[in-house]
This record gives sequence, structure tokens and C-alpha cells, in this order.
Amino acid sequence: KEGLNDDSKEIFEKEEIYEQIDKLEKSMTSQIEEVLTEILPEAFAVVKETARRFKENQELEVSATEFDRELANSKGHIRIEGEKAIWKNSWDAAGSEITWDMLHYDVQLIGGMVLHGGKIAEMATGEGKTLVATLPVYLNALSGRGVHLVTVNDYLARRDSEWMGPLFEFHGLSVDCIDKHRPNSAERRKAYQSDIIYGTNNEFGFDYLRDNMSSRTQDLVQRIHNYAIVDEVDSVLIDDARTPLIISGPTPKGDQQQFIELKPRVERLVGVQRKMINELLAEAKKLLASNSENTPDKKQLDANLKKGGELLLRCYRALPKNKALIKFLSEPGMRAQLNKTENLYLQDQAKEMPFVDQELYFVIEEKMNSVELTEKGLELITKIIGEQDFFVLPDLSTELDNIENSSLDDAKKIEQKDSLINDYSIKTERIHTV
Repeated sequence: KEGLNDDSKEIFEKEEIYEQIDKLEKSMTSQIEEVLTEILPEAFAVVKETARRFKENQELEVSATEFDRELANSKGHIRIEGEKAIWKNSWDAAGSEITWDMLHYDVQLIGGMVLHGGKIAEMATGEGKTLVATLPVYLNALSGRGVHLVTVNDYLARRDSEWMGPLFEFHGLSVDCIDKHRPNSAERRKAYQSDIIYGTNNEFGFDYLRDNMSSRTQDLVQRIHNYAIVDEVDSVLIDDARTPLIISGPTPKGDQQQFIELKPRVERLVGVQRKMINELLAEAKKLLASNSENTPDKKQLDANLKKGGELLLRCYRALPKNKALIKFLSEPGMRAQLNKTENLYLQDQAKEMPFVDQELYFVIEEKMNSVELTEKGLELITKIIGEQDFFVLPDLSTELDNIENSSLDDAKKIEQKDSLINDYSIKTERIHTV
């Protein structure tokens, strides 16, 4: 630390403190895991015995705690009589009343041990996945650090939280479902402070993204991530994971102005291509309507079909959503003709595809969800915009070297470099906007 100024020393000291905190956190987590492993049999037994008592008794009478009294204000299956709390074995779950009639089998206890160990427990429908989850959920909630139970849809999240909730609440653990509350609300923030939190993968994911966008600590809703069980794990982590969770920020005003300015010119470009496609489609229809009766020469017939397929493919790569094209492709044999021609041009790594595209102003790759201007399109849009250097980006490294080696003073060099970089940035954004 010697030789450092006060600010550097402060940063250095903070880093040391953060490292100590990380070590303490790892040590604490390790010790908690050891304790949970030690008490696992007893904790599982508590959950199973609770399930048995609810199954065998219509009402359970216990000494009332403050938590029981608080729950009695909002839960119809709990009532307070003097110093006693009476728990009924029937309660509302997702709009319908259920009577508890389940008891954990030995194989379900093993399933609970597998889940606690962070592994996947594969179970068929009807084997009681929801009941199995109550065992490790209860065990890990005892640490007071929170447990997330992730489900695939909001109905299951709400139902399971209300269906299984009384097993946990009977022992003083709070349960809530984030899908019941509006995002960024005080209610959702409170839900995350519960011992056991049910919710859908998307809502947990979006809350995480929103928290990472927050600039103030008080705006955060999630607590530290401790332990989670994922229901329908194959669906959540494979199928649903193909769709990314994205939160868009506000668009800069400059981009909006560029879009508004360039949109009419791009519309003119699209209009020119649409007119061309209408003419090509009409020609393709005539050629593909050829048959042995009106074209007895087989070579000519084959040439017509080949040319017609080529024009059809060109129309498809130009404007795949064109209504006239879609209608024509719905006619018998036309979709097959398009696919046959496309496969032909896709051979040898699509070396022949530029022959189809060279007549177009832009190409839409529908499968790739992308659009690309051709040389012909570049020329036209440059002409429409009226700026020859519109798509010509300056060679930054060369230009910067030229400025650096020039005889200008330092202030002028900085000014010219800033101007060059600004010009490059503007042109890049304009090309992207087009």
C-alpha cells in the first residue's frame, strides 16, 4: 500500500474486505450444508408426520403462535380459539377446495434426497413430484435464506403454493407466489422475503433482469439466491431456454430521428422491388402453366419449368410475404416447384444463389430472419438518398495514422481525430438503420 494515494488505499482496503466477505460467505454456506445434511432425516420425518396428521384428522389443535394469528386473518382453514389455533385439513387451492389425503412413500423420500443433493429426479406424471418437493423445500427453508420453487406456468405456481403451503405454514414458515403480485410492487418485494417462494421461470428471470437494471438498492425485489427446485426441468432449461428473456431500454432520440428521416427512402426502395416482383411473378405463372399440350417440345417445356422455378425463387427471396406470391404458392404443385428449385441452388454451399439474387435490390432470408442489400440495392438507395459516400466507411486506422503523422499541432490533431471517429459512428448507425 506504500506509495498509494488516499483514494487508491481506500479501493485496496475495500477489495480486501470484499474478499473476506466472500470467504466468510463460502464458509457459512459450507457449514449450513453440513447441518442440513445432518438433520435431513429428522426434517423429512417432520414433513411426513405433518402430512400424516393432516390426512388422518379433520382438525389439528396446537398452541397459537403470532404467526398462526397472522395467518388466521387471511386463511379460512385456520381459526383462533383463546390460546389455541385450530387447523382444518381442507383449504382452497387455485379456486377449488381440497382435502389433504397424501402421505409420502419411501421412494418419494429418496426423491427428496436426490433433489436436496442438486440432482435431477425423473418421475412420471402421477408419481407425486409436487409432494416430493415439499421435503427438500422444508429442509432448505430452515436456514432462513429462502427457497425458490420454479414452475412452468402461473397456474401451477399459484396452485402449488396454496396446495402445499399449509404443510410449511404449520411449522412457522412463510409461503408466497410472486405471480400473484405486480412486478416492481411492494407486494412482490415482500413475497421474495418469504421463506418459500413459488413462481414461474419467466417471472423469476425478468425480476432478475429488472434488478440488474436498477440504480438504487431499494428498487431491488429479489433476495440473495440460495436454493431452488425447478419443476419440469427439461421444459424450463431446454425448451423455454431457446427463447431469450429480453428487456428493452428506451431508444435514443437520435436513432428515432434517423429512422423517421430514412424510412420514406427505404419505402421507395421496397416499392421498386415490389413492382419488379409483380412483373416477375406474372411471367413465372405463364412459364409454369406450360404443359405438353401447349408446348409439345419437351426441351422447351423443361426450359420453361426451369426458368419459371427460377423466377418463383427470385420472387420468394425478394418478398416472401407478398400476398399474390402466397396465393400462387398455395396452388397444387407450386410449393413443391419452389422447394425443388431452392434445393438446386443451395447445392455446393449455395454458390449459384448469387445468380438468383443479383437482379434484386435486397434479399430477405426468411429462415434466418435477416435482410441484406445487394449491389443493385446499394446503388439505388445511394441515388435516392443523394449522397455518394453514404455507405463508404472511412478506414479508421489509416486515417488516424495520417492525422498523427501530419504537421498539425496537437489541438488540431485531436479535433480532426474526434471529427473522424464521429463521422464513422454516424455512418455506421445510418447503415444499421437502413
